[in-house]
Amino acid sequence: MSEPKTPSKTASSDVAPGRSSSAEVDAFLNKVQSLQPAASGTGRLIFAMDATMSRQPTWDLALGLQSEMFRAVKEVGGLDVQLIYFRGFGECRSSRWVRDPDALARLMRQVRCEGGHTQIRKVLSHARNETGRQTVNALVYVGDCMEESIDDLSQLAGELGLVGVPVFVFQEGHDARAERAFKEIARLSRGAYCRFDAGSAAQLRALLTAVAVYATGGRKALQNAKSDAATLLLEQLR
Repeated sequence: MSEPKTPSKTASSDVAPGRSSSAEVDAFLNKVQSLQPAASGTGRLIFAMDATMSRQPTWDLALGLQSEMFRAVKEVGGLDVQLIYFRGFGECRSSRWVRDPDALARLMRQVRCEGGHTQIRKVLSHARNETGRQTVNALVYVGDCMEESIDDLSQLAGELGLVGVPVFVFQEGHDARAERAFKEIARLSRGAYCRFDAGSAAQLRALLTAVAVYATGGRKALQNAKSDAATLLLEQLR
């Protein structure tokens, strides 16, 4: 399979640490059950990353988690993934859709953090435009802060909810303003919110994998995964 091309620039018009509480994880799993599974072999998932300088201290950890997520679903097959990230002065880039997790992991490792403000609006707009062309089953977003209008982001999140694209938001750190915005984005899009930090990396890796597996093949794929997170998710889906 050919390597994914270097992400292309998205037009501006587009597109103290602690463990996650059990309540947050339960809420996340309860929300995941509302994700409409694709027919087997047709799942499409957008993976978005904040690559601004504030994430530099935990960047390698985050990349490791994200890369392992896609390797974990390699055997399931059929999950098309698109990477989008922002950084620097108005830079927001998206890859083409790829199905090779190893190629995507290599692409992600090429991204380096640069100073700049968040561009979450572009990410949400991009997801809305993509699903207008072909169904997108879920958007996963990983970030630590938010420097935009909550009202503008809420509007876009609501639009994604209406077209069936849940946003699963993973927050690094404890920025209160970002937490409020991220929870609202998850609520309005009918997705889920969960905190991500060094103490909960393994747990969230499993949850991310469960989301990806479910987006790929629904219940059957989760049953075949035979992981603790998959089992827990199946229990929530009853």
